[in-house]
Amino acid sequence: MSTAEEAQGDPACTGQLPHAASSGPVSHAVSRVARLHRIAAGKLLKGLGLYPGQEFVMMRLWDAGPLRQSELIKAADLDPSTVTKMLQRLEQSGHVRRCPDPADRRAVLVEATERSCALLSDVSEAWAQLEEHTLRGLDEDERRDLTRLLAK
Repeated sequence: MSTAEEAQGDPACTGQLPHAASSGPVSHAVSRVARLHRIAAGKLLKGLGLYPGQEFVMMRLWDAGPLRQSELIKAADLDPSTVTKMLQRLEQSGHVRRCPDPADRRAVLVEATERSCALLSDVSEAWAQLEEHTLRGLDEDERRDLTRLLAK
């Protein structure tokens, strides 16, 4: 089933609101849209060998360079065990390398590998496709308004 087909039966997309959500229609819509967005992102990322969320870790490493694992955990705003599992998978796939921090041997440094550099353009393209899929049907003014409102 495609994301569009899933959306057709989705109350957030049909205008039907469950009674229990009647006091929070915006929260309900945002929740449903976030779920559909994550599904669409997952499908695009799966083709790259990534799980949703791993691209955020990679983006941070590509932009910042090597970081302590504790800094990545803070930046990702996820449970440490979740980030540890992500890093294990990324390390197994050859996209990150972990080593002791020379400044503090108790800390672990994480860095993007050279191999991951090829992934950068693929992730950028996947995000461009996700953006177009997400905003399809909105004109430029609506896209700017949506971005502005979400930033609030």
